[in-house]
Amino acid sequence: MSNILIIEDEGAIRRVLKKIIEDENKQYKIVEAEDGLSGIEMIKDNDFDLVLCDIKMPKMDGVEVLEKAKKIKPETPFIMISGHGDLETAVSTMKLGAFDYISKPPDLNRLLNTVRNALEKKDLVAENKRLKKKVSKNYEMIGDSKAISHIKEIIEKVAATDARVLITGPNGTGKELVAHWLHQKSDRSQLSMIEVNCAAIPSELIESELFGHVKGSFTGANKDRAGKFEAANGGTIFLDEIGDMSLSAQAKVLRALQENKIQRVGSDKDIKVNVRVVAATNKDLKKEIEEGKFREDLYHRLAVILIEVPALNNRREDIPLLVDFFTKKIAEEQGIAKKEFSADAIKLLQGYDWTGNIRELRNVVERLIILGEQIVSESDVKLFASK
Repeated sequence: MSNILIIEDEGAIRRVLKKIIEDENKQYKIVEAEDGLSGIEMIKDNDFDLVLCDIKMPKMDGVEVLEKAKKIKPETPFIMISGHGDLETAVSTMKLGAFDYISKPPDLNRLLNTVRNALEKKDLVAENKRLKKKVSKNYEMIGDSKAISHIKEIIEKVAATDARVLITGPNGTGKELVAHWLHQKSDRSQLSMIEVNCAAIPSELIESELFGHVKGSFTGANKDRAGKFEAANGGTIFLDEIGDMSLSAQAKVLRALQENKIQRVGSDKDIKVNVRVVAATNKDLKKEIEEGKFREDLYHRLAVILIEVPALNNRREDIPLLVDFFTKKIAEEQGIAKKEFSADAIKLLQGYDWTGNIRELRNVVERLIILGEQIVSESDVKLFASK
């Protein structure tokens, strides 16, 4: 059922609008307000799927109602009702966020089509927001340990903002999963998340990789090329292993964060970028700062929000859930029946020293699925997952 509010000071017009809309669909629930002030109070106290609002009204006109309502319930669509002399104002309300406007006296077909379209758009917006909250199965964070639950809570609070995040933790703990969660739960999720592994790019090429270059700026630069920051414009850039970035590249990243501008290698032209930066490292950056290997000013720019991902040895209670998750995923990938792990097998895995963290556990589970029995036993673990 769709809840619709009609704000109109003329009772006869309210009744006509209500009858037309109700006759179209009995599932529409119509609520009336006789002026702008009472309409605003109703909007504060209720969640309407659509508001039809007159422009010329006493106490508070429709333009003011629209402006106030957009601050209270920004996603509620408005259809403005305009008299002949209000058309110019009605058009200007579109810039303020109105969905559309209809003229008095209302044309039956135009009114109903506009109402249907507005309600459909609101449903699409709501569905889009719901989908944003879902994270791809490829990047699920599995576990309900205290440490993982705390990380998920932080992500829920931080994702919708543009705050920069620094993710720390040993190799193989899933720092990239945290980055993907942050992006996919953010308002930037419809645009790209560009990943850069700073440790995998030679120091002499890192600046070109991040900021691009112009033709002839160095040997092999045969044409202009955009960098990762430009590719991520409007979205997120994930700087993995940022502790391995050269000091010269760090200086340019710092400028990009301070000014939201970059320069391609070999150019003095500024390019504006709107990018959320998420960084990760397995290094102790404070120690790197003391040794002169990492800029302290860049650290403070990056570490607005600090998320520490624990080693698997510090969250052993999550191992049963992780084993079950990997078992299902590997079975799907290889097109084989899902195997089960005995309680003793799980207990033995929980006791191992997981120096390679989640990455190592996944490899061991895959080995056990391939080589173990249909029910993976303690003896299978001892035989094929020996540490």
